[in-house]
Amino acid sequence: MNGGRAGLDAAADAWLVAKAKQGTPDAYEELVRRHRDRIYRIALRMVGNPHDAEDVAQDVVLTLWTALTGFSGDSLFTTWLYRIVVNRCLNLVARRKQHEPLEDPSVVTSPGADTQAVARGRARAALDAVTALPPDLRAAVVLVDVEQMRYAEVAAILNVSESTVRGRLSRGRRVLLDTLREWA
Repeated sequence: MNGGRAGLDAAADAWLVAKAKQGTPDAYEELVRRHRDRIYRIALRMVGNPHDAEDVAQDVVLTLWTALTGFSGDSLFTTWLYRIVVNRCLNLVARRKQHEPLEDPSVVTSPGADTQAVARGRARAALDAVTALPPDLRAAVVLVDVEQMRYAEVAAILNVSESTVRGRLSRGRRVLLDTLREWA
């Protein structure tokens, strides 16, 4: 059933892209509405800082209108869009040397103060560990493990083979496991 929904989503995106390319602002706005949250989530997990992630997301959304003319339709719109997001993030990471600690407001809190502190510490350690990964490993981990994308989709986004995605994911997971072993 999920494949059916994905097919409907891809068809809706294709229709909206065609309308946006014809100059229909409402179609562009709908494309942005449909994908804005995921653009931000990918950016946040890639750059590790909510302010930088918002900057990346805004940049992608603002340039999307003119960039749509370059979308040929040879791939899914989402593949093309998320490739842009990942590339913008990789460019930002390459320019930036330091990683700022990240507070994750989505951590579920529990009644005890100790439990809350441990949960916040674990979430912070996990996010710091992901943002400390080399960019190529980070992209694979974020897209597969966090965003739950298929290997084929990630391979298309990163413009590498599926076996390269699997290798990067394996190496990234090993690094994360070693880094986070003290929290186990």
